[in-house]
Amino acid sequence: MSYLLDTNHCSDIINGNLQVIKALTTRADSTISVSIITYAELLYMADKSERVRENRKIVETFLQDTDLYLIDETTANIYSRLKANIFKHFAPKEKAKRRGANIYNLGFTDHDLWIVATTLQYNLTLVSADSDMERIRQVQLFSLESWR
Repeated sequence: MSYLLDTNHCSDIINGNLQVIKALTTRADSTISVSIITYAELLYMADKSERVRENRKIVETFLQDTDLYLIDETTANIYSRLKANIFKHFAPKEKAKRRGANIYNLGFTDHDLWIVATTLQYNLTLVSADSDMERIRQVQLFSLESWR
């Protein structure tokens, strides 16, 4: 099986969460990967920390044995359809209220949508504790696990 780790599970592993690490080790024969979005989020967390150099090294060490999925035209097409379908599903039905709605005030982030688009494109199992992922599944089914 192939897994795409969301940022929260990467942070759990980096920070020594034994439950998540145990779940990871039981999947030693699986492919473990991250999206370029998660990669960027982890680097951002390191860069805004008080120990930038040390935390960047920790992130880079963690990521060196992890496959990396980039965004391409196919990902962009999946992302666009997914975002439009989420908007149609969750936005207010009244035209006047719909004008002021956007994906952010509906409770979603573009980062999560890019990660789900990558999951869909490569038929991966997303590993995330983000409750918004369950909401996205109301619109588009995909394989989702949490190891917490």
